[in-house]
Amino acid sequence: MFSRSAGILLHPTSLPSRYGIGDLGDTAYDFVNFLVESDQSLWQTLPLGPTGYGDSPYQSFSAFAGNPLMISPQLLVRDGYLPPAAIAPYKVPKFPEKKVDFGWVIHYKSKLLQEAHDHFLAKGSAAQKEAFDTFCEERGWWLNDYALFMALKAHFVDHQGGVWNSWPRPIRQREPAAMAEWSDKLAKQISYQKFIQFLFFDQWFRLKNYANEKGIKIIGDMPIFVAFDSSDVWANPDLFYLDESGAATVIAGVPPDYFSATGQRWGNPLYRWDKMAENDYAWWAARLSSAFELADINRIDHFRGFDAYWEIPAAEETAIIGRWVKGPGLHFFKRLEEKLGQLPIIAEDLGVITPEVEALRDGAGYPGMKILQFAFGGDQNNVFLPHVFTDNCVVYTGSHDNDTTLGWYQDASSKERDHVRRYLARDGHDIVWDMIRAAHASVAVMSVIPMQDLMVLGNEARMNFPGRTGGYWAWRYTSDMLTNIVADRLQELTNLYGRAQ
Repeated sequence: MFSRSAGILLHPTSLPSRYGIGDLGDTAYDFVNFLVESDQSLWQTLPLGPTGYGDSPYQSFSAFAGNPLMISPQLLVRDGYLPPAAIAPYKVPKFPEKKVDFGWVIHYKSKLLQEAHDHFLAKGSAAQKEAFDTFCEERGWWLNDYALFMALKAHFVDHQGGVWNSWPRPIRQREPAAMAEWSDKLAKQISYQKFIQFLFFDQWFRLKNYANEKGIKIIGDMPIFVAFDSSDVWANPDLFYLDESGAATVIAGVPPDYFSATGQRWGNPLYRWDKMAENDYAWWAARLSSAFELADINRIDHFRGFDAYWEIPAAEETAIIGRWVKGPGLHFFKRLEEKLGQLPIIAEDLGVITPEVEALRDGAGYPGMKILQFAFGGDQNNVFLPHVFTDNCVVYTGSHDNDTTLGWYQDASSKERDHVRRYLARDGHDIVWDMIRAAHASVAVMSVIPMQDLMVLGNEARMNFPGRTGGYWAWRYTSDMLTNIVADRLQELTNLYGRAQ
């Protein structure tokens, strides 16, 4: 299914932009050109959905929608959705260059997108309005619920933050009369939500097509679970374990592990797999079909949950107390492949992995993940050491949940540092590129390097720390950091180890 190749892990929000957050404009195309120049063929992102609490892309308001913060103001002007004066220098705040200040960005981008919607309603061309109508018709099966959901959240924001199960009972339970009443009452806000999704998808598909034409495949990222405060749960309550008030009775997470002594209490509602099986996994088929429109390959986060997942009583404050519950297993993937065809999936198989999880991954034929930072300081048969790899895996120096490789090495134990130096036969002065070389030289079918490692950045550039909230997901690079020296060095290793396409 996959060929020997190499690429970079970079979320679009980390791209340079004078608008406070990376977007789908010119610098995204510059990044694609950098991939081409350095003989890469993969661009891996994090989930592209609209972010909620904590700004995490893994807690989205929808499994189908795109993040409007990624919409490029430059392209809005170029495409005629805004007048040039809307982004005149004096109108754009002086945002930080190396991080996203989400509160500030959300305020600025929301006002700008509202202006674009007003401009579209008043002055949009016939072709633009026809394209918008077509988009709404083709994606109405999820867009109608999502747009009403977001409009309702904004309307009820002062009441427990607008979380859907705090809404008045009739609309919370989607009674037909209430749905009609609120759809009419919030018509302009619903139109706005649909419009900004139209803009996101238009800009994303143009960028993806450009990348594909240049020989670059997009690797998307799909969390196994959805956020509680999402249109998915509100619109499909029968598919989740909820009580009569709409609150989750059991939630997702993982038991204590490498990342956290108390485990990770994610808070996502758990699926009722029995109900999903009754309608032949229709919701999942729609979700995967949509995901493979947005990306050529998809990594499924927490793949082990399809074999067994950690069920935590919702009243528990940590993930220590819980139980393993069997998931849908191989039948689920076989059935979806019967419906959708071959699924180019990467299985995130990190954490507590059992022989049953490995059998599910191998039975489905999906490559798993290898993280080099996990390889050192233990025994010679550690599954993350390159000499133990099989070729059906994807190797990373680290992931979005790890420290940067430089940060990891600086904080590693003396035993780990000694092991990695002896294993790589290096003195450690260029440890980050030594690790990149080891990844590319391995038999893994794909080698994907976080952008922070290419730039040899320390833990100030860490993207996330599992189990912690606040201050993460914000890292950005600046254009001057993407140098020819980096491109040339990466190109050399990619060709040397047979990963150029």
